[in-house]
Amino acid sequence: MFRRRSAGATDGTAQDSPGAQSPDGPADTRPRSAAEAAKGRPTPKRSVAEAKRRQPITGSSRAAAAAPRTKEEKAKARTNRAGRYEAMRRGEEWALNPRDRGRARALTRDFVDSKRRVSEYYMYILVVLLAAVFVRSPAAQAIISPVVLLLILVIVVDATLIRRSLTRLMAERLPGESTRGLTMYAVMRALQIRRFRVPTPRVRPGDKI
Repeated sequence: MFRRRSAGATDGTAQDSPGAQSPDGPADTRPRSAAEAAKGRPTPKRSVAEAKRRQPITGSSRAAAAAPRTKEEKAKARTNRAGRYEAMRRGEEWALNPRDRGRARALTRDFVDSKRRVSEYYMYILVVLLAAVFVRSPAAQAIISPVVLLLILVIVVDATLIRRSLTRLMAERLPGESTRGLTMYAVMRALQIRRFRVPTPRVRPGDKI
């Protein structure tokens, strides 16, 4: 009539397994090592630590590392920049930007600088147009749009003529040299005011190249 209690059971209660916990009981806490307890945080995995060491240098840290630290170094860096800029204005190959280097680019600059072009006055006309925008005159406002369209047409025609003449000149002087990007390079230089062109023009308008 009476069932025999299982061995190891207590009065009215079943013995819990070693890993079992009550739902309302405290969370399982693992004993931390001495190193973790001293740092206050778990030791990161080796892969995570190596990934952090291999992270690239950010722009701010690179700039801070490259920045001069003393007044003498700052003055020397300033002198070096000024000297490089003057050498670039003279057209020395070592100081030029990558887009300005090479025989083809030098010939293109001489070709543009040897002639007076309407596009050379583009910046002056643009300043006048910007000033006219703020003039509250119906007459001034009426002529802005036609002048802008005319200016764009002149630039397109001038760019076409530059491309045709420059291609012929390159075939005569530097046969086999790549002409990729030369037309845009020549047009952008032609749009600049002569005194502000860098490198400084080596030839004057009307000189033969």
